[in-house]
Amino acid sequence: MYPWYRSMANSGSIAGRLGDATLAQTQGGITAPAGFKTAGVHCGIKASPSALDLAVLATDAPASAAALFTTNLAKAAPVLVSREHLNQSHGIARAVVVNSGCANACTGAQGLDHARRMAEETAGAVGCPPEQVLVASTGVIGVALKIDRVVTGIRAAAAAMTRDGGSDAARAIMTTDPFPKECAVIVQTPRGAFSIGGMAKGSGMIEPNMATMLGFLTTDAQVSPAVLRRALQESARDTFNAITVDGESSTNDTLFALASGSSGVVIDETTYPSLLEGFLAVSRELALGIVRGGEGATKLIAVTVSDATNVDAARQVARTIANSLLVKTAVHGADPNWGRIVAASGRAGVAFDVESATVHVGGILMFEKGLPHDDAAPQVAEHMKGHEVRIDVSLGSGGGASATIWTCDLSAEYVRINGEYRT
Repeated sequence: MYPWYRSMANSGSIAGRLGDATLAQTQGGITAPAGFKTAGVHCGIKASPSALDLAVLATDAPASAAALFTTNLAKAAPVLVSREHLNQSHGIARAVVVNSGCANACTGAQGLDHARRMAEETAGAVGCPPEQVLVASTGVIGVALKIDRVVTGIRAAAAAMTRDGGSDAARAIMTTDPFPKECAVIVQTPRGAFSIGGMAKGSGMIEPNMATMLGFLTTDAQVSPAVLRRALQESARDTFNAITVDGESSTNDTLFALASGSSGVVIDETTYPSLLEGFLAVSRELALGIVRGGEGATKLIAVTVSDATNVDAARQVARTIANSLLVKTAVHGADPNWGRIVAASGRAGVAFDVESATVHVGGILMFEKGLPHDDAAPQVAEHMKGHEVRIDVSLGSGGGASATIWTCDLSAEYVRINGEYRT
């Protein structure tokens, strides 16, 4: 169904050098770093007995922790409880418990009780205070969690945790995702090697500045909670916060990072760039996996806006183009309609001079200084028939700033999935 999807877990495509450090992709996903174990099980939230719907991730010892949460004012119970626990523990965690199939959002006091019960049961299973457990949920909004089944699942998952459980955990957090998303890298530095792993879910209701996604990053580097949060914020800005499927931001969006310190490599100002580069590499793979697996998606679209007065302006224009239903449907139909791109650029709320702007699609010039290049339309149409489409807009402001937002096309399948989501 998704022949264009390249399995991130086995791609081996991440490699590079940053100063004296090198980066290489590895196997293992969320438990590739030392000091972590996990399991995914079926507890009965989802109807199918073969559908995993609960995961527990634990550390061998207390770990540094950081998180980013939804910007939506209607925050789900697990978001509120996790935020509370991070404040109480001062950025220390021993475990994360995640369920899929039910968001536990807009469920009132009962929802908060259920989220706290999930933390308490997990804490009892791994041997830590409840405030050292973070909670995440995803699924249908406004439905009560089947807490008895969840408790049974937590106990089963905690008993089954291993270093090899990453793939099951990545499957257990999925909802409408067509495939699991996991990735890991090894970072070699003059002070030694450390690993970074991750998994994520997300397919619909995806918009920059946190989206309907759950993301989890782990590292065995030794990082303080404050530095870990800094790396999480800076890496998310150009990865998880630079994707959109449909411009919607939900109630449960959560991104966690945990650092076990098991490698012994200390992250300070000298080694911080290596940590950040590793976070960026893993987060980018996971974020692009979310877009590739967008509900009904058949194409990955990279929208790059350049020559803006500042990066925020470039992001705003790129986001407006990426969220344009007309642009997304044109890409789906391989229609080289540059007018929709220009129109979206002009309404983005950023200074825009149509006489100075240029539009390239697939590297082919389509619009320049107020005039079309429609003779290139057949070539552009061929590019748009592929599974990856590039849209480049230069604002011509002379500012030199640029930004990229990734999105996907809009198909009839998206309408079908969301028209039947609760039924």
